[in-house]
Amino acid sequence: MTTTPQPSASLAQGTPPAAAPTTPAAKPARGALPRRPRRGPRRSTPLTIAMLAALAYFLLPLFWLVIASTKSTQDLFNTFGLWFSHAPQLLTNVKDTFTQDDGVFVHWLLNTALYAGVSSVGAALLAAAGGYGFAKFRFRGDRAAFNLVVGAVMVPATALAIPTYLLFAKAGLVNTPWAVILPSLVNPFGLYLMRVYAEDAVPESILEAARIDGAGELRIFFRIVLRLLGPGLVTVLLFTLVATWNNYFLPLIMLNDPDLYPITVGLSSWAAQAQNGGSGASSDMLALVVTGSLISIVPLVVAFLMLQRYWQSGLASGGVKQ
Repeated sequence: MTTTPQPSASLAQGTPPAAAPTTPAAKPARGALPRRPRRGPRRSTPLTIAMLAALAYFLLPLFWLVIASTKSTQDLFNTFGLWFSHAPQLLTNVKDTFTQDDGVFVHWLLNTALYAGVSSVGAALLAAAGGYGFAKFRFRGDRAAFNLVVGAVMVPATALAIPTYLLFAKAGLVNTPWAVILPSLVNPFGLYLMRVYAEDAVPESILEAARIDGAGELRIFFRIVLRLLGPGLVTVLLFTLVATWNNYFLPLIMLNDPDLYPITVGLSSWAAQAQNGGSGASSDMLALVVTGSLISIVPLVVAFLMLQRYWQSGLASGGVKQ
């Protein structure tokens, strides 16, 4: 006699079966720190306000220069300084700037490019050679000489202008391009910067390997050291380029011929003509001075945009440890 299995009481009453026992949650390993919730970027209201103030301090003069270069001399005095006039004339101002006084502005621009280009390249090479020598060579009196260089950084350039003029007058170099180029080649801050940079950027092992292979010191410097000093070299070059391009006092006392003027002294002579009503002054002379100032900063902006990649590559080259 066979018996059929009877359903359980719970199923007969329609109640679901009891759920299977669940395993307890895994406990964190002993000694492990609990995870902290992720937080967004930390913000500081005073720091944000300070950065906005610094941004306005640097950009507002440039913004005013762009706006003012689109105005006539009358609109410079009769309209709001931080907005355009009813009749912008930027192209007309640019054309008049390049054609004023038979195109002398182009001559000033070429003079400035010559002075700044030769001075920046020469100052960068001299600073690299001097900084590398102070960093990697030991000789009698090296510390005293380097301290003298550091002390020269503290001397303002205007304090040396008159003695420099007297020296160049004795040498017969006044009113020549060399009167602007030669003083700009001396850059104590650039030498100090290259000395600090060369201490870490130029390994001693590479220098010893090159000497063992028979390379001379000049070949080591031009073929190896200059490549390692690339970011520092570009930094000194840009600093000297900007300083020489914007230099006003040194060319003012060294140069008497208007054909040798850089942009700074040339635009200053135009401004003096506009204020005094001298010969050759027009009613829109002040507008031409403002437009010429805007044109004069364009090469500096281009130089920074072209050379900034050397800074980026130099900062990234030592960021990863092999």
